[in-house]
Amino acid sequence: MASFATRLIAWQKRHGRRGLPWQGTRDPYAIWIAEIMLQQTRVATVIPYYERFLARFPDIATLADSGLDDVLRLWSGLGYYSRARNLHRAARSISEHHGGAFPSRFEGVAALPGIGRSTASAICVFAYGARKAILDGNVKRVLARCFGVAGYPGEKRVADRLWRLAEQLAPRRGIEAYTQGLMDLGAAVCTRREPDCAKCPVDRLCVARKRGWVERLPRPRPRRPLPYKRTVMLMLTRAGEVLLEKRPAAGIWGGLWCLPELATDADVAAACAQRFGASVAHAETLPPVAHGFTHFRLEIRPVHVRVGALEARAAEPGAVWLPLEDARGAAVPAPVRRILAAL
Repeated sequence: MASFATRLIAWQKRHGRRGLPWQGTRDPYAIWIAEIMLQQTRVATVIPYYERFLARFPDIATLADSGLDDVLRLWSGLGYYSRARNLHRAARSISEHHGGAFPSRFEGVAALPGIGRSTASAICVFAYGARKAILDGNVKRVLARCFGVAGYPGEKRVADRLWRLAEQLAPRRGIEAYTQGLMDLGAAVCTRREPDCAKCPVDRLCVARKRGWVERLPRPRPRRPLPYKRTVMLMLTRAGEVLLEKRPAAGIWGGLWCLPELATDADVAAACAQRFGASVAHAETLPPVAHGFTHFRLEIRPVHVRVGALEARAAEPGAVWLPLEDARGAAVPAPVRRILAAL
C-alpha cells in the first residue's frame, strides 16, 4: 500500500499534467466547477467551457443570481445538462444555507445537488488538503488492474471492494499529488485500450500485468443493444426568425430551448396549423441527424417549414421566435445547433 502511493506521488511530480486552468488554486468554487465539468468529459473538451464559464460566473453569488437559461447557454454542447442544472441549484443552496461560502467539510460538500462521494472527495482534497479517497471510472480501472479486482465495477460487491482499497491507499502526506497522479495515470497511461504499461510507475506491483490480465480487467459493462428512437423536428422560419420551444425541466435536454418535435407519422401541415396557427408555404425534409445518449440512439429528421401566414393568437408559454443567429447562440442542444447551422 505504501509503495503504491510513494511511487505514484513521485511519478506525478515528474510526469503528471501541469498547467490546467483549475490547477494551482485552493478556491473551492473554481475546483467544484472543474470537477463537475470533468465528469464523463475529456479534459481537452472541458477547458474552453471552463474558462468561459468562470469568466461569466466568477463566483458563487454571480452564479446563484443568474438565470438558468444563462447557465445552460454556456453549457450548451458540453452534454449531460443535469450537471448545469445541479450547479445552479447548488449555488442557490450555498447562498441560502451557507451564507454564500462554499462548505468546508466533506459532509456539507457531499450534500450539495449533483455531487457524489468521489466528486466531494476530489473537491476536499484539492481545496482543503483533506485525506479523502476518489473513485471515478479511471481510478476504478487503475485499482482493478493493479490489485487484481475481478468483476464489473458497477456491481455493488466490486464497487465496495474498490472503495475499501481506495481508502486504504490514500496517503497521509502528499494527498493532492497522489490524487492528481491517480487521475493522470488513468487518463494517460492505464487507458482502457492499449495501456502503456512500460511507462506505468506501479507496473512492478500490478497483478494484471504479472498474470496477463490487463485486457480483461476491469470487466466491462454487460452489453445490451441500445434502443433506437426517431423523431421529427420542425424548423419553422419566417422573416429570418425561427421558432424555439423550451423543454420540460425533467428528461433529456431539460430546460434547454429546442425545435418543436413531432411523431414520425404526424401530418406536418396539420400540426403547424393546430399548434402554432401557421400555414405552410413550403416544407423540405433535410438529411437526418444522429445523436447518441448513454441509454439510446436518436435519429432526428429535420423538416424546414417556411411559414406562409401566422394567426394572431396569444403567445404560447415556453415558445419564442428568435433571429437565426440568436437561436444558434441560445441554450440549445448540440444536434439542434447543427441543424440550425445548416439553414
